[in-house]
Amino acid sequence: MNDLINGLGGGNIVLLVLAAFLILTVFKGVKIVPQSQKYVVERFGRLQNVLGPGINFIVPFLDVVRHKVSILERQLPTNSQDAITSDNVLVQVDTSVFYRILEPEKTVYRIRDVDAAIATTVAGIVRAGIGEMELDEVQSNRQQLIAKIKVQVAEAVDDWGIEVTRAEILDVNLDVATREAMLQQLNAERARRAQVTEAEGKRRAVELAADAQLYAAQKEAEARRITADAEAYATGVVAKAIKENGIEAAQYQVALKQVEALTAVGSGEGKQTVLLPAHALDAFGDAFKLLKGRS
Repeated sequence: MNDLINGLGGGNIVLLVLAAFLILTVFKGVKIVPQSQKYVVERFGRLQNVLGPGINFIVPFLDVVRHKVSILERQLPTNSQDAITSDNVLVQVDTSVFYRILEPEKTVYRIRDVDAAIATTVAGIVRAGIGEMELDEVQSNRQQLIAKIKVQVAEAVDDWGIEVTRAEILDVNLDVATREAMLQQLNAERARRAQVTEAEGKRRAVELAADAQLYAAQKEAEARRITADAEAYATGVVAKAIKENGIEAAQYQVALKQVEALTAVGSGEGKQTVLLPAHALDAFGDAFKLLKGRS
């Protein structure tokens, strides 16, 4: 070994040491940060700088990369917590939160366990939000509750340099007693709706029957009006004829009606012999004379 050192000479050793020191200095002073990370740099134990993605330069041997923080979006494990609604119903809510670190210098120096801190904050906000709502509102206004949770969580974690990108309520579970009570209420509501539907059907049937009777009465009245108009018209014609032709027209009409009545009697089924009173023959004669006279 000594022979090797003597062979290299003192000058060469110095050059090798300088080269090694230069390489180490470059290695310590140049930092390449991946796109998905940020580096927190300290100098003598205090925050010096935050390095973004790409090539960065620091002071060798003085500045040290103390924390390498991922800035990718993260998902908290699904968390379940109990809450009581304003109408005193115990529910179990499953939540999930997505977040990412924007300012790692705040995160690493202000909070030790980010996931646990966010989970605790979400649990408190969920309990408070559900406590202000009734069970029906929790079931129907889930999106409103999610938006409220996201806003309040974002405000709570702002000092930690964290952005909450998404908050979800995965499920709202009820205890067995409440579920059975709701099932009974649902069945009662279905029965009530069925009764209402049946009553509506009966009422509609009565209305339709009344409409049919009204329609029939209207048509019958219309038929009577038409018949009355026809009779009035016929009476008017007879009156006009009497006015124009005098008593002969009236006698003609009377005789014609007698002839029509006798003809109807004679044409009856099973009538082989018809007995006519003496004045009936006179009626035929009078009608013939009047008819001849009108001709």
